[in-house]
Amino acid sequence: MGSTEIKSPQEMVEMPARLDEQRKKLGMFFVESDDRRTAFGRGYTGGTTPVNIRGKPIADLSKTGGWIAAFFIFGNEMAERMAYFGLSVNMVAFMFYVMHMPFTTSSDAVNNFLGISQASSVLGGFIADAYLGRYWTIAIFTTIYLGGLIGITLCATISAFVPNQEKCFGAAGIRPCVSSFGADQFDEKSKDYKSHLDRFFNFFYLSVTTGAIVAFTAVVYIQIKHGWGAAFGSLAIAMGFSNVVFFLGTPLYRHRLPGGSPLTRVAQVLVAAFKKRNASFSSSEMVGLYEVAGKHSAIKGSGKILHTNDFRCLDKAALELKDDGGNPSPWRLCTVTQVEEVKILLKLIPIPACTIILNLVLTEYLTLSVQQAYTLNTHIGRLKLPVTCMPVFPGLSIFLILSLYYSVFVPLSRRITGHPHGASQLQRVGIGLAISIISVAWAGVFERYRRNYAIKSGYEASFLTPMPNLSAYWLLIQYCLIGIAEVFCIVGLLEFLYEEAPDAMKSIGSSYAALAGGLGCFAASLLNSIIKSVTGNPKEGTPSWLSQNINKGQFDYFYWLLTVMSVINFCIFLYSAHRYKYRKDHEVGEGIMENGRHGTM
Repeated sequence: MGSTEIKSPQEMVEMPARLDEQRKKLGMFFVESDDRRTAFGRGYTGGTTPVNIRGKPIADLSKTGGWIAAFFIFGNEMAERMAYFGLSVNMVAFMFYVMHMPFTTSSDAVNNFLGISQASSVLGGFIADAYLGRYWTIAIFTTIYLGGLIGITLCATISAFVPNQEKCFGAAGIRPCVSSFGADQFDEKSKDYKSHLDRFFNFFYLSVTTGAIVAFTAVVYIQIKHGWGAAFGSLAIAMGFSNVVFFLGTPLYRHRLPGGSPLTRVAQVLVAAFKKRNASFSSSEMVGLYEVAGKHSAIKGSGKILHTNDFRCLDKAALELKDDGGNPSPWRLCTVTQVEEVKILLKLIPIPACTIILNLVLTEYLTLSVQQAYTLNTHIGRLKLPVTCMPVFPGLSIFLILSLYYSVFVPLSRRITGHPHGASQLQRVGIGLAISIISVAWAGVFERYRRNYAIKSGYEASFLTPMPNLSAYWLLIQYCLIGIAEVFCIVGLLEFLYEEAPDAMKSIGSSYAALAGGLGCFAASLLNSIIKSVTGNPKEGTPSWLSQNINKGQFDYFYWLLTVMSVINFCIFLYSAHRYKYRKDHEVGEGIMENGRHGTM
């Protein structure tokens, strides 16, 4: 096979005392091959070297990327989020008031829209990583997004049509790519790379929040003053502006080459591991764990990945045996890097999975808190805020926290943790989950007070009549707390997934966060349906906890149920975070390869 054997079982006969230890360190059985073809018929690649839009290496990196390119992406994201949140908040009211759908049905429909658009982000991430790259995926799907918004504007202005909540307007292709594409603009070989990446994700979420604030204020105002057609039309204009800003930055962007179908690589590992399931690591037929020669991997757009001892059953996909022949199929023998990609994707799953409950709570707040606000006084002096503006307050708290993050939080937390950025990525996720528990617990306490006040004041049957002596601004406590929780959890998660995901699967890694958001939306709809069926009895006239008449329901019980679920979820997160090991190296250095050591993490 023309391979350079670095460590074989035969050599270990002379070292019986160390046999068990070295069997555990499977990386010691590492083989490089000079003539193995790549799994995709391509030659060796330049790892994660950025290229221009034509796929050619960039001669002078100083003229591309960096913060200037990132600001075009911030502008694009801010306008796109304005369109997304503006559509979300208006659709609930549109279906309730115009289409005369029950409030719970309207909220479930919007939850499904949010869930589909987020969960399907995995498809967008796959397309970006496998074929189009992040730039062209964003470019194509933003155009589809714009077309969808134009369509819904026409639906709102022409009475013969009504909007369909199942249209996702291209959001699925944009969401997993924008944050990753923005992070691609920074040089990972720079000494300030970690600091730039940390600040990028904070500023990125700040642009998301700014778009949401505009949606919850200006777009709502347009709807009230000029109608639904004007409101949806303003969203289409915002999306058009988003497209223009994105395309203006084209000459400055750095790109990463798509690495071929990640699903194919995952399937090859699973099939190869299954075929060799009965092979033994101590067999005399074993040659070693397979990897291509040199410091570049066989996967386009990816550096080599160090071997780890997790999911050892998958290592059999890279187990080279003497009967594999000179040019084995990638469906029988995979590289160590390819196997480690699959391991990383599996190891990442528990962390974003622990944010599903937070996303469920965020989804419930978007609809349930609005129902609460309808029964409360929303005046500030002589100014009366529309109920649909209430979700702006979490956005304002997010904006404030992100503005003060580096001047207040980082210095204080650095003294406690000793971490250069104040807290690690997983610590920030944990802080966010902990604060969300406080938020939803307070929501239960206030709802108990609000309901009792409504009954004592004679408003039990008037659930759409505001009580003049009870201010809606008591809701600000739960809103601001959930906003702070979102900052720490989601920003930390986005940065965590980008850094930890394999080089050629960054978009898929980032889509995990959107997938968790989508599953949170679906879980909210499912939980609402279960609660309604279990706690309500229409035949006996017993209202459910989530009765449309909030004054007859038991929203407080529901919030406390969410509190219990959040506490259990937080405990699971602590366990998962404790077990997780950060990736210390994204590429195998040339010196390690020459010495024949394929270290573990």
